[in-house]
Amino acid sequence: MAEQASPNLLVVDDDPVTLNLLKEVLAKEGYRVEAALGGEEAIARGGDRFFDIVITDVRMGDKDGMEVLRSFKKISPETTVIMITAFGSIETAIEAIREGAFDYISKPFKLEEIKITIRRALEQRKLLQENRFFRQELLTRYQFKNVIGRTPQMLQVYKTIAKVADTKSTVLLYGERGTGKELVARSIHYNSHRNSRPFIPVDCASLVENLMESELFGHVRGAFTGALFTKKGLLEEADGGTLFLDEVSNLSLPMQTKLLRFLQEHEIKPVGGMESVKVDVRVIAATNQPLEPHVKNGRFREDLYDRLNVVSITLPPLRERQEDIPLLASHFLQRFSEENKKNISHISPEALEVLLRYSWPGNVRELEHTIERAVVLTTHPIILPEDLPTKMVEEAKKADTLPPEKLLPLKEMEKRYVLKVLQETGGNKKKAAEILGITRATLYQILEKE
Repeated sequence: MAEQASPNLLVVDDDPVTLNLLKEVLAKEGYRVEAALGGEEAIARGGDRFFDIVITDVRMGDKDGMEVLRSFKKISPETTVIMITAFGSIETAIEAIREGAFDYISKPFKLEEIKITIRRALEQRKLLQENRFFRQELLTRYQFKNVIGRTPQMLQVYKTIAKVADTKSTVLLYGERGTGKELVARSIHYNSHRNSRPFIPVDCASLVENLMESELFGHVRGAFTGALFTKKGLLEEADGGTLFLDEVSNLSLPMQTKLLRFLQEHEIKPVGGMESVKVDVRVIAATNQPLEPHVKNGRFREDLYDRLNVVSITLPPLRERQEDIPLLASHFLQRFSEENKKNISHISPEALEVLLRYSWPGNVRELEHTIERAVVLTTHPIILPEDLPTKMVEEAKKADTLPPEKLLPLKEMEKRYVLKVLQETGGNKKKAAEILGITRATLYQILEKE
């Protein structure tokens, strides 16, 4: 692995003695240092090459430090500028900070102070670069294309995400466990104008009842036994961003009332607090079961349901979008192969057949974990059936409709398949005919054949 290049520094002063001292000292620190005798030379050098940090005196004969700062802000916005100022020009130094200088050092300066300031500047640059990278990675990860699927149901999901992403509306996501509700919630958030602010997921099923209010709304010091300090709630932490309430049906009725009040008034009151706090938070909720029955039996407030259900998105289970299994499996294979530094080209047709015949009670999450396990355990350049869990291979064998002892006539195979579909639909002939793409009259004819 190649070593990272040392930072490029430019020191600027119209005093040759000070200039040479700084250049020598900073070079010994391992930096690549260039010197410019005055502001005009510094600006010219900035037009030729990139400098990570510029250390410039404020008062110089030709172009002063403020002109150097302003020029670098135009020609090289990524460059960090540190000012060196005499006591009499502190006001100029403060003005420099307002215009974007990182810091200023007063004369007579200590060399150790300059070294520390440069280290702080480099650390800040690193954090900013990491933050930009992280934000870009999030935006890339949660692009629509990463919500995988081409079935009509998934295309409808994409359309709704695109329409709702940049609005203020609350969204209610329906779907079994493992269908990707949080991924869709993150896609909505990271494709909205809120994407630079927090996305905070909350698993309502795991919140302890007596601490639930404190977790969401915060508390002040002394609000209850053990409240040793004031704590922000998750709603305040998410200010400007999105709060994702997973398994929202698990909220108690008192908490539902408080959440409803927040959605109506956009303000919260911490436990034990006297003052309300205004917060701007978009709420996306999710449930793995329909909320209507909970509303009818009084376990979920109807007015809160109406507030959350402004836009609803239903995520289909994987068994209802089998055409997407090869696409999803290929996506996960590529990802986990890269993460584990393994060169696995594809999934064998036999292994793919096993995946297609499995019922996937754990949905997309189960498929993801299955492919990850196969990538980690396989010793082959392709995924084979033996790399998949035994239960999947056995279920695929049971699903085989051809008896091993003999090949059957087409009419007999046709009848057996119709009977299998009828069995799967609980004897519902209308539904079976719809699945088979035939009329009920044709279904009866097939069943009556000798």
